[in-house]
Amino acid sequence: MDLDDDGRLKNIFWADPRSRVGYQYFTDVVTFDTTYLTNRYGMPFAPFVGVNHHGQSILLGASLISSEDTKTLLWLFQTWLQCMDGIAPQAIITDQDRAIKNAIAIVFPESRHRFCLRHILKKVPEKLGYYGSYKIGMKTALMKCVYDTQTPEEFEKYWNQLISMYNLHENVWLQSLYTECEHWTNLKEFVDQYDNALKRKFENENYANFQSFNVTIPCISRFLIEKRYQDLYTNAKFRKVQHQLTGIIDLDPVLLKVDATIKTYLVDDEVRLEDFTKLVTHSVDFSEDDVVAKCSYSLFEMRGMCADTSLPS
Repeated sequence: MDLDDDGRLKNIFWADPRSRVGYQYFTDVVTFDTTYLTNRYGMPFAPFVGVNHHGQSILLGASLISSEDTKTLLWLFQTWLQCMDGIAPQAIITDQDRAIKNAIAIVFPESRHRFCLRHILKKVPEKLGYYGSYKIGMKTALMKCVYDTQTPEEFEKYWNQLISMYNLHENVWLQSLYTECEHWTNLKEFVDQYDNALKRKFENENYANFQSFNVTIPCISRFLIEKRYQDLYTNAKFRKVQHQLTGIIDLDPVLLKVDATIKTYLVDDEVRLEDFTKLVTHSVDFSEDDVVAKCSYSLFEMRGMCADTSLPS
């Protein structure tokens, strides 16, 4: 508890033993969100949330804070870090807030700090909706720039086209976004899980653990790599691997270039969205030295399925 000079309660933080034990295993990515809800006293509820090996959200501590200034956040982050035995997260996802950014730089200097893309894009109608071209091309161009680009060069190309086509050079909000674009992260799936985290019971994780230890999902192919994933992953993660596998069986990679022991292939894929399908071309680098394949889409890395992506000999 954090008290003021008169002994009155200012901020409070708590974490139970389950949160502390869980964090010892899942320090990869933590979200910190002060926008979740506010009580009748106007004190933001700020939980720390992670993801376990089943893809489920887990609570790693929570707080009620009286202010969102740097001083308060420093107290909270230092308290949480002490509670977690001084182990900083490898990455932390937050809202785009200056005080949060300042506090993280001080308390978690080695952690990768990224802004939640969902929070950024929620501000788009407010910041750009008054432009006459917003609904007749601008919004679509922005979404294409954010979601459809796979390389920094491709992002730069579409961003510059967006700014020039709609004369957005003087838009201060977009300028600030571009300055910090390396902090954006698209973790929609993670955030969707987080939104439901407090609605789940802890028994879900226990049941998933039981299933992974006692139920084996059969392979659907003769690929050795699928067997490798079957041995390594929990059932929840292995099902996602199989879903990807069914989509790539009919793909026909085309060799683009060879650089020493690295072969680069182009692969055309159909990405199905809610109401339409679009064609996307991915590049895949295959290293003959360590027998590792890496796709430009980085889907496995983004969704936490890259514990060991090397092919078995």
